Amino acid sequence: MNIFRLSADLFHLLAIFVLLAKIWKTRSCSGLSGKSQVLFALVFSTRYLDLFVVFISAYNTVMKVIFIIATYVTVYLIFVKFKATYNTQHDTFRAEILVIPSLGLAFLVNNEMSALEILWTFSIYLESVAILPQLFMMNKTGEAETITSHYLFALGVYRALYIVNWIYRYYTENFFDIIVVVAGCVQTVLYCDFFYLYITKVLRGKNLVLPV
Repeated sequence: MNIFRLSADLFHLLAIFVLLAKIWKTRSCSGLSGKSQVLFALVFSTRYLDLFVVFISAYNTVMKVIFIIATYVTVYLIFVKFKATYNTQHDTFRAEILVIPSLGLAFLVNNEMSALEILWTFSIYLESVAILPQLFMMNKTGEAETITSHYLFALGVYRALYIVNWIYRYYTENFFDIIVVVAGCVQTVLYCDFFYLYITKVLRGKNLVLPV
């Protein structure tokens, strides 16, 4: 464990709890993509199946359990508790065009041809694009609430810090996983345009309005 990975994990937790707090406080999931949250639930469900067969550390186990529970709670709030506030007419991104290619690629490009490894690889590929329904929804509506923007920014920082973590580990541990690095870079690139808008708009107290 190094400071970059720890910071990344904390930003990831921050993003999730900012989102949950937003939903609970406003009693609304308006502006949020339920499809992105379902994809994240699928990511954590397939990635952390090793909870049942491998123990790495108490920290590792606790973080995995928190991510799984928090994401499923988010899905429950969107599709059950506050379903009446969910904007289905705007959340129209076809998630299957992300899931099917990610699964196919996991079978073709992985580190080991085993069920757990393929599912883990699938989760890496899928996470890199799971935010697309949310970004698509924001572009469709042309705006994003401030709290939603904070959530996305924290997620982007989490991924950017993981890139720094991989660089650090490469020089200190000679660790390099091409699958993780490429997928992580793709995911970070998807946030770049949002980062610019966040810094130039939200941090200056302005509304985040996107070109439609």
